[in-house]
Amino acid sequence: MTSTSAAALALQDHAALWSLGEIPATEVVSSACDALVAGLDGPALRMLAACTRTEAYYDVPDLLPPALDELGLTFCPAGSVAAQEAAARALAARMLAGELTPRELVFRIHQRFGHGLPLVEALANLDDEYDILDYGDRTSAQVDADVVAEALRLTRHPRATPERTVH
Repeated sequence: MTSTSAAALALQDHAALWSLGEIPATEVVSSACDALVAGLDGPALRMLAACTRTEAYYDVPDLLPPALDELGLTFCPAGSVAAQEAAARALAARMLAGELTPRELVFRIHQRFGHGLPLVEALANLDDEYDILDYGDRTSAQVDADVVAEALRLTRHPRATPERTVH
């Protein structure tokens, strides 16, 4: 994956996480800056990257959709199933990158989506598995391995990538 592709996916992931309230708007702005540094460019992306910490809270809702659009990325409306699935994939990618433990991932997935989002039902069930470790015959390491396998499955699921090259 090229650095521009990785930056585009990171921006898409940050957009999904922000739309569900998982990260603050300032992290979206930082991701836009990283995208510019990686070689992506466009007027809306530049405007998004130029936001101050104070402006981010107010301006990201208006600036993010056109910035993603000019990069050929999709902005999923907050609360939509597509947004929930995109955020779940982004959380799984964060766990695989070492930013979350397997236990933290399934807790956040279960807390955010319960058992109501089919794409992550297995992760919600694994959160339940952690809760009954003292009463079953599985170890924490075995459940961790199942979480990692499920996170890999989720991140291999098709994710949006830039449809066109932007210079």
